[in-house]
Amino acid sequence: MHARPAGISFQLLGPMIAWSGDEPRELGTPQQRAVLAMLLLHQGRPVPALTIAEGVWADEAPPRAYGAVRTYVSRLRTALEPGRRPGAPGSALVSEHGGYALRLPDAAVDSLLFDQETANTHDQDDPRTAYERLTRAVGRWQGTALAGVPGPYAQRQRDRLAEAKITAQETLHEHALALGLHTRSLPELCALTAEFPLRERLHELLMLALYRSGRQADALSRYARARRLLDRELGVPPTQRLTALYQRILTADPALGLGPASDSAGAPGPRAEVGAVRPAPRPAPERTGGPRHLPPGPVDFTGRAAAVAGIHAFLTGTAGNTDSPGPRAAVLTGTGGVGKTTVAFHVAHALAPRFPDGLLHADLGAGSTPADPASVLADFLTALGVPPDDIPLDLDQRAALYRTVLADRRMLLVLDNALDTEQLRPLLPGTAGAAVLITTRARQLTIPGAHRVELDVPPEPEALTLLTAIIGAARVDAEPEAARSLVASCGRLPLAVRIIGSRLAAHPRRELAWLAGRLRRRSALLDELRTDGLAVEPAFRLGYEALAPEPARAFRVLSLLDAPDLPLPVAAALLGLDEYAAEHLAETLVDAGMIESHGPGRYRFHDLLRLYARGRAEEADSAAERHTALTRVQDLLLASVARAADAVITGELPAGWLLVGDHPGLSFSGVAQAREWFGAEHTLLTSVAEQSLNAAGSPRKALDLLAVIAVGGFFQGRAHYSEVSRLTSLCVARGRSHGDAECVARALHTRAWLSFTVRRFGDAEADLRAALDYAEECGDALRHHLSGVLLALVLWATGRADEAVRAVRRAETYAGDPADPDSPASVARFVARLHVALGSELPDLAVLTPVMRSVDATGGSLATAVGLQRLGQRLDRPAPGRED
Repeated sequence: MHARPAGISFQLLGPMIAWSGDEPRELGTPQQRAVLAMLLLHQGRPVPALTIAEGVWADEAPPRAYGAVRTYVSRLRTALEPGRRPGAPGSALVSEHGGYALRLPDAAVDSLLFDQETANTHDQDDPRTAYERLTRAVGRWQGTALAGVPGPYAQRQRDRLAEAKITAQETLHEHALALGLHTRSLPELCALTAEFPLRERLHELLMLALYRSGRQADALSRYARARRLLDRELGVPPTQRLTALYQRILTADPALGLGPASDSAGAPGPRAEVGAVRPAPRPAPERTGGPRHLPPGPVDFTGRAAAVAGIHAFLTGTAGNTDSPGPRAAVLTGTGGVGKTTVAFHVAHALAPRFPDGLLHADLGAGSTPADPASVLADFLTALGVPPDDIPLDLDQRAALYRTVLADRRMLLVLDNALDTEQLRPLLPGTAGAAVLITTRARQLTIPGAHRVELDVPPEPEALTLLTAIIGAARVDAEPEAARSLVASCGRLPLAVRIIGSRLAAHPRRELAWLAGRLRRRSALLDELRTDGLAVEPAFRLGYEALAPEPARAFRVLSLLDAPDLPLPVAAALLGLDEYAAEHLAETLVDAGMIESHGPGRYRFHDLLRLYARGRAEEADSAAERHTALTRVQDLLLASVARAADAVITGELPAGWLLVGDHPGLSFSGVAQAREWFGAEHTLLTSVAEQSLNAAGSPRKALDLLAVIAVGGFFQGRAHYSEVSRLTSLCVARGRSHGDAECVARALHTRAWLSFTVRRFGDAEADLRAALDYAEECGDALRHHLSGVLLALVLWATGRADEAVRAVRRAETYAGDPADPDSPASVARFVARLHVALGSELPDLAVLTPVMRSVDATGGSLATAVGLQRLGQRLDRPAPGRED
């Protein structure tokens, strides 16, 4: 880990933190952090107040933006120079030329050090020096730069720094290969190509590292994968440079230097010639790479010294536990709100440099909807570079592949909110290179050989220290008895102390004794909300009642969704507001300690606060109002998936295909952006679908959502097959219970399509025959057409050609006119084009009867790769009698 400079220093390459030596300092609200970030990144140059306001709020600055900037600067002076006399000018943060400047040495800001260390390293003559500089630079990163800092300026800097980081990583591995560190670079290059699949330089470096490690076939396979990806996503071939490398690997060009399967130890010599493999040193221990999925750590962490030290020693092997052949695991147990996740995140961020191959995190969702371990494994394997279509369907096989991929990697896994041992078992690695940090409320959860820590509420001194970190030492010192009364009334529960502290921080002139008296009176009432016998409702209620009417309504309404977190567009849809107004309310709740912001434009509830907020919603908001809020989210997501489809194909959506509401949805520039959104929000989409299906009313919108996901292949094929199939089965059950034959027919067809894509032909056939029966019952020509052709393909795939022909001919009688936008044929053609345009491995022949015969008279080649290519060419032309 990098030594921190004396005095104050700042971490911008990750969650924004100010360090005074090894102790963090409080930096205030997200907007105040945004002001500080601008001043730091201007490197002592004055920043006009107007520029600061534009950088924090863009064109949507509040009426008193300049006053807010002055307030933030004043608070920053107090935080950065605690010994300064009131009214005295600042020595570091100064007013100058109508603006402000923050004068600190470059060594005090990690991003400035990163810029210096990465400068001119690409052309440096000595690869060893460049490698060491870049290793130090990349090792400074602790997550997403400026994580949680709002505003357009911070976003621009995040984008700049992210590009600088990946460029530095590419250059680092160029020098690593020149030094003969090919096998050592392999894990990180695999992860980087998965994270940045369109950067051809990464594919080139990975191919060369594989070849020099004696894996010629894998190197050639990587080229084929890169070529398919570029063609599908961008419609372009690989560059001449990448193709030339492929040809050299194919012919085993001696100049490439086929190396040993592992790097040698020792000091590297001068610049390695092409083809040479020289001894190289082990990289510095602070090198970090691979996936890093942990949310930002707490900036005001206090206390818990014994627990932190014990976990740190155990997971790093310094506690005498190095002989175990399995992974080291630490389990934190304790009541809700006691700070398990806070401790885990704090420890994980501190340990990150000790695990150079990456850090994975999953919220397993105990207390709400427990996460499916199969789905978690799919996300982990994808992050580790496994192609989605290579992920097995069976949970045990998926877990075995996961353990194999982790076998040679030094990684840290943070598994938060575990429900029980059964949920955890498939997620545990099998070898000692990885370490696992688990939080749970289930004291009976058992992991053999694990280091167990039972977190109780902190003692009074630690609870007071947390309150002090939030409101400042001066106020606690001025009213020590009132401060002790406050933390006692909160039961010393950190979650409750944080809420009370946030309220006091928002009112710097309010006396602690006034709030302590109110809290004592509330505690005497009957408390409805308890956790392990500890009453937390009084603190929650005081925090809630301190909110103005609009933030109070936002607190209630945002709690209605079952999703683990809320992206800003979803929060805006719930509230029925534009994104700017929704962000203002959400940030107000963050400042009040009532919700958390764990990334730019992303918010979440602690589950106890969600429970409390829903109780208030049931009291204050009618059932119709709550239903309308959730319906707005469904409309947002359904319109967004429809626009994702529209982004990647020509022509308009067929009439009546989806029940799209009034929400315009999100826009996408192309297939890559659409898939990126689906990858980031798949948990949100399935959560909303499941919540809709478990509620009263029609399942039609949830079914629409699942149908686009299934047919479009947005969820990366096999990786999330079980998750979508389970929800589609719930649609089948809901339709049957409501006597809705059309819904059942459509849900059965969707589930059959999912089975068809993973070659479970028996399941697909059974569902399709049942779907045709329901289509007959409700007289639905579209269902007859779609399910009939898909049945024909299933029969063809299982060797029953005669039955397949009969099924196709029967389906064609229901096809209608492909030029009619309301006909089954038009809908079928649209869905087929969507599926092909999204690049699925399997053609959606099931919905293409009207053009099938013009592609191939027999239909036989349509099940081959050549048939798919010809089908795609056919879909690029207008349907007969209609122009797109």
